[in-house]
Amino acid sequence: MLKTFKSLPLHIKIIIGLALGTIWAFVSSYAGLSEFTMNWIAPWGDIFINLLKLIAVPLVLFSIIQGITGLSDTTSLGRMGLKTIGLYLLTTMSAIAVGLLIVNTVKPGTFLDEEQRIVNRLSYEMWAVDNDVAIKDGKSFLTNPEYEEYADAARAKNQEYAQKRDGDMSDEIQTAKKTEDQRPLQFVVDMVPSNIFLSFNNSLMLQVIFFAIFFGLTVVSLPREKVETVINFVDGSSEVFIKMVDIVMKGAPFFVFALLAGKLSELAGNNPSRVLEIFKSLGWYSLAVVGGLAFMAFVLYPFVMIVLVKKLSYKTFFRAISPAQFLAFSSSSSAATLPVTMECVHENLKVREEVSSFVLPIGATVNMDGTSLYQAVAVIFLAQFHFVDLDFVQQLTIILTATLASIGSAAVPSAGLIMLIIVLESVGLNPAWIAIIFPVDRILDMCRTVVNVTGDATVTSIVAASEGKLDYNESTNSTPS
Repeated sequence: MLKTFKSLPLHIKIIIGLALGTIWAFVSSYAGLSEFTMNWIAPWGDIFINLLKLIAVPLVLFSIIQGITGLSDTTSLGRMGLKTIGLYLLTTMSAIAVGLLIVNTVKPGTFLDEEQRIVNRLSYEMWAVDNDVAIKDGKSFLTNPEYEEYADAARAKNQEYAQKRDGDMSDEIQTAKKTEDQRPLQFVVDMVPSNIFLSFNNSLMLQVIFFAIFFGLTVVSLPREKVETVINFVDGSSEVFIKMVDIVMKGAPFFVFALLAGKLSELAGNNPSRVLEIFKSLGWYSLAVVGGLAFMAFVLYPFVMIVLVKKLSYKTFFRAISPAQFLAFSSSSSAATLPVTMECVHENLKVREEVSSFVLPIGATVNMDGTSLYQAVAVIFLAQFHFVDLDFVQQLTIILTATLASIGSAAVPSAGLIMLIIVLESVGLNPAWIAIIFPVDRILDMCRTVVNVTGDATVTSIVAASEGKLDYNESTNSTPS
């Protein structure tokens, strides 16, 4: 039995780990052992994430420097950079457009008792009056005598929103306000570190990437004999951290078991029906988000890639990156998944290291396709939930704001939440409404991280193919194990 398990491909082992983690979470919840799971099993998942984050920053640093010093023509770096940023912006806008199309078709915010929607609408109008915000669709329920009986319930709802705004969400709203008030080029300023060791310590990936590119270009500008020792050290260090990823991933099936068991136990406590209740209350919204994310990951990305990258088939691509996808699902972190994504793309898809080590770290930081789609669905859902009709121009504002927010919030912790607050405020809606979708956010975050990682791998493959640096050959390359 053990020999059979050891011989299985890594992605199959990780699927087994995820399945066992789910089963254990519900069994332990029924048995009243959630506290045991949180105290004795979940910490192993945290250790796994810490190990991957430990590896991620030095791996990115040395891989980028190694890639640049190995380039025969450094002018290709600028060309690759433009392609990378252009493709990431294009996929982000596509994700937002897909989200808007789905949420306007399904209309998940209308699957609610009409009286409750009227209360929600009145609470919105009261908030708008108090904050001197123009009513977006020009309607007025407050002045309609037919709705007077709902006024007290609407005031109570606004008080509830205000308590959550000033309590649990106060830090996020303050951070969003600071992000909104930044100068247009502040995100460029934030890319340049004043102290690289602080950047390492705080895992500020954009600053690490900037330093690595600057360092690598400086090395190649010097005579080879003077920097030979530095180049050898960088090459050796890169190999060491790649090997560390291999070692850590040997325990991935157990670690993802611990991660998922811990997350589900945290949601369920000793009452597993709580998870079902959470999804029941926001079921249509959750389905709209997951449906959009699935379309991006399993239809749009592979279609574009197969059209532009002739060497890769649908099956080949997903078998190659599946370990990174499953890890992204269990960890909810593109940054923690980055070392594994780099290994999958380089080892399985045969993208040369000078491309994968440059494109993937940028993607893990600035590419938020899954998160951007989620913003679009969430904002329109919340508007529908409150009987607010947003017109085409206002929805176009969502596309532009979400795209810019995904860039401006790239280095901000809890970036998805910050982005959503910014987008809500851009169309004149109450940012405290994010409390409504909090209950399902953890699970949806796992799903959208899979899309982010899949988008990173797709863009990297396209850039590599366009540069002639994708060496995959179906007849000579075996499938990943």
